[in-house]
Amino acid sequence: MKKSIDNYWQKRLADLGSALEGNNFEVYQAANTEEAKRITLEEIMPPLKAQSVSWGGSATFIATGLYHALKDSTDLTVIDGYNKKIPREELLEWRRQALLVDLYFTGTNAITEDGILVNLDMFGNRISAITFGPRHVVIFAGRNKIATDLDDAMFRVKNYAAPINAMRLDMKTPCTKTSYCEECKGTNRICNSWSITEKSFPKGRIKVVLINEDLGF
Repeated sequence: MKKSIDNYWQKRLADLGSALEGNNFEVYQAANTEEAKRITLEEIMPPLKAQSVSWGGSATFIATGLYHALKDSTDLTVIDGYNKKIPREELLEWRRQALLVDLYFTGTNAITEDGILVNLDMFGNRISAITFGPRHVVIFAGRNKIATDLDDAMFRVKNYAAPINAMRLDMKTPCTKTSYCEECKGTNRICNSWSITEKSFPKGRIKVVLINEDLGF
């Protein structure tokens, strides 16, 4: 049974990788989070010669262990916009500065089978970085982020990823009670800005590490 499941996901991820490459993304395949970390440190980062790095909120990125491996680096300028010891206003300024780093790490809310990234943000710093700013972007995605098409991806984001994130952040929104989107209008709403990334421009600027595990939300 396990072999059949492994074969299934290897095929799905291989097909997704081909679709992403057809859309000018640079794609890497990892069996697990440990391999994703190794690929990043040994294959992706050395050729880029990045001098500054930052990241957007991503449970998948944290799961790779790269956050702890990089945040105290003495060889890089690190902008940690998620340092909980820093006052909120200062953190927001750090997140603005993060848009100009050489290398930015984050996750994605969904990827369609034809290789389109779909994301939804509260502040917009993460989707801004994906779209423009950092010289290079590395996106980590578990197999659970695959969606059939754009409609399926947007449904997944609004009715699964967003409610879970709102619960995780202890937001006072209706979805934390009902577990599905109710198009709230309160100040704690985390669903404010969408991004749909059909292609990487320039080619290869966005690198996607597909991980054969269920990760993140």
